[in-house]
Amino acid sequence: MDYVKLINCMRCGMCLPACPTYKETFLETASPRGRVALIRKLQEGELDQSERLLEYLSLCLDCQACASACPCGVNAGELVADFTCERKSDTGLGYMEDLILRKLVPHPDRLETSMVPIRMYQNSGLQKLVRTLGILKMFPKPLERMEGLLPPLPSQPLRQEINEITPAVGTERGTVGFFLGCVMSLIFSDASRATIKLLSSLGYKVITPRNQVCCGAPNMLGGDLAGLKDAAHTNIDIFAGYDVDYIVTDCGGCGAELKKYAHHLEGYAPAGAFSAKTRDISQLLALHADELAAKLRPLNKKITYHDPCHIAHCQGIRTEPRALLKLVPGLEYKELDAADSCCGSAGTYNITKPEMSDRILQRKLDTVRNSGAEILVTSNPGCLLQLKKGLADQLPNVKLMHLTEVLAESMEA
Repeated sequence: MDYVKLINCMRCGMCLPACPTYKETFLETASPRGRVALIRKLQEGELDQSERLLEYLSLCLDCQACASACPCGVNAGELVADFTCERKSDTGLGYMEDLILRKLVPHPDRLETSMVPIRMYQNSGLQKLVRTLGILKMFPKPLERMEGLLPPLPSQPLRQEINEITPAVGTERGTVGFFLGCVMSLIFSDASRATIKLLSSLGYKVITPRNQVCCGAPNMLGGDLAGLKDAAHTNIDIFAGYDVDYIVTDCGGCGAELKKYAHHLEGYAPAGAFSAKTRDISQLLALHADELAAKLRPLNKKITYHDPCHIAHCQGIRTEPRALLKLVPGLEYKELDAADSCCGSAGTYNITKPEMSDRILQRKLDTVRNSGAEILVTSNPGCLLQLKKGLADQLPNVKLMHLTEVLAESMEA
């Protein structure tokens, strides 16, 4: 761990109003500067590693709102993640961690096969029966919560359905490599299908390599730095086989991780080239705003936008999604209060820390209610899962959409 990053914290407190867990608890140990202080004391040998200390650190959502607020650029979320990776390198992965992070996630075919029983569970009507009878209350809470977050799955993963090469519509202006995230393919295939359509309509040939693997974000979340580096090398080698102008993704979490390949594989030139080409879909679409606007038709709806942490804080992308939404004729855009505040999803945080996650989600739902919007837009699968469940429970009249779904719907109107 870089000790300099730890001592850069001035304890000024600028991070406190931005931290979701501090706003809920007002505890110093649940604040970014508190976490930095704990890790520093550990590094300096003034604290012993204990379960209580690890519990304090595990409260971090890694939303990185603290980094956006910090005048010194201290990123408490990254420091906690680095600490987790160092600890895992000493202790090694547990059996289930190894099974999921090494045997399942890096293999698209296995990952897709693992979803078949869930699809059968939904399509057979068994899910409806289980929910009606409340059978899941007999099982461990995490299982009940995971089942509750799961939306209806598409008939098949998008990776199995789309062509590897989608030609440009009209005159070809360039070629993009599309990084199709695991969750986007498995659950939110309509959004990624819309992404490909938008890119193609703007004159880009879209290449979606079938052999691409998970970006490695789950490995980083689980402290498996070696697994993350393996994923990075695999994807870099795959996309290096194509002559592309950009590598585009519509998954905020994937985009943040892909852009960090240069950091994780420091000194490896192909990693730097890969990260330099990576763009969030909103960044590329914004380059062709005038041309896109000419293709859009009216949608008379009130709409608002939630900033995914991996897009706003990790990638610094804020203006592009809003500007794209405002291109759609007829849309009445309402700015969401604290739009860049975390929704409480944070990877598996909503499973491992359900009480804190729900408190953070409630703040977000209250702001959506106050906005009066009919459509809530966001661009990260974790946010989509979390907010879809929250809206279904409390605001069923508010529709949740990915940014590309809104633009594609307007184009088809």
